[in-house]
Amino acid sequence: MIAFFFRWTIRIVIGFVLISVAWVGLYRFIAPPITFTMIGDALGGHSITKSWMPLSRIDPDMARAVIAGEDARFCTHNGFDYAAIVKAYARTQRDGRIRGGSTISQQTAKNAFLIQGGGFVRKAFEAWFTLLIETLWGKRRIMEVYLNIAETGIGTYGVNAGAQRYFGHDASHLTVAEAGRIAAVLPLPKKRAAVAPRGFTRRHGNAISRQAGVVRLDGLDACLR
Repeated sequence: MIAFFFRWTIRIVIGFVLISVAWVGLYRFIAPPITFTMIGDALGGHSITKSWMPLSRIDPDMARAVIAGEDARFCTHNGFDYAAIVKAYARTQRDGRIRGGSTISQQTAKNAFLIQGGGFVRKAFEAWFTLLIETLWGKRRIMEVYLNIAETGIGTYGVNAGAQRYFGHDASHLTVAEAGRIAAVLPLPKKRAAVAPRGFTRRHGNAISRQAGVVRLDGLDACLR
């Protein structure tokens, strides 16, 4: 009985590895057609709006804004910001809630391949998919997918759809302020809006806009150029 269970466990693990590698490899070349988050929105009665735009066409300030707001070491880490993870773990131990610390690579892995909930089990799968996309995609593709599938509003996915929703034009020409506002929405897209933001969202967006200039001057987006 134990041998039978062991054999089937090995088969399941090998099958998962092969399928996940093939899945990630496929998304290296094609746009993810749908995500579990999109499916959840659709089942909840929301229409889905998305409009894929290649990274080469997205205004560079958008990538700089998300680096400034989400992951300043995006171009230099291997998918994991260990200092941020330690800080997040300490906060989790203190208040009992799983806290942030995820890099853009981790967020991309979660958004593209996994559900939003799931606690530590999902985080384990997220780590595996993060390793895969860092290995098989590279930084430019990771950023491209992130900017196109991240939720930017209820039923709205990607910065291009977000720009059209909030500012009436696509993401190929964004002001630094517009990019900062979209980046400020990303952590809580169902509760924040980039049009006439108030309170924390406005302050955070303004701070990101200023920091995006630092990203450009310090070459923190060098891996995307």
